[in-house]
Amino acid sequence: MARTLMRFTGVGGQGVLLAGEIFAAAKIKLGGYGLKTATYTSQVRGGPTVVDITLDDDEIYYPYANDGEINFMLSVAQVSYDLFKDGVADGGIIVIDPNLIKPTDEDRKRWKIYEIPIISIAKEEVGNVITQSVVALAIANVMMNAIDRDTLIETMLSKVPPKVHEANKLAYELGEKYAKEALKKAA
Repeated sequence: MARTLMRFTGVGGQGVLLAGEIFAAAKIKLGGYGLKTATYTSQVRGGPTVVDITLDDDEIYYPYANDGEINFMLSVAQVSYDLFKDGVADGGIIVIDPNLIKPTDEDRKRWKIYEIPIISIAKEEVGNVITQSVVALAIANVMMNAIDRDTLIETMLSKVPPKVHEANKLAYELGEKYAKEALKKAA
């Protein structure tokens, strides 16, 4: 597998960092290299956050993605989308929550933008808004085919309390379903 560079953006408290941690841990579990680097603004809760995830079969010597190298970005906050979108390679994939983010016409020409209501899925279909990071995790994995599905789910479950395992399994399945539908619609 070639190097995969993904970016999750949101605001402090939305759980974007957890998704990065799960991807990196799953890649390591499979014998590869996984790394997450997170950036917060000084205003942590409610402030823009970004986590970059690097997955590779070979050792990772530099932990940061250069602007224009990111293959995939998922965003659930307009402020973070606007701040961090330029790191995505031209023609790359950006998944947005359409209830929270309005991309420009120029953005739509530059990147493949998929609209999936991540927060609504977590809140209304799973019944727990905190599962949005798992919905996002599943969407990213379907779009990028980054990690073996079973290993990713097993790693995710190891990072959340047992009492929320069923909700998180449902969140993962819904994220997969919506991502597959979005890809099919775009084809």
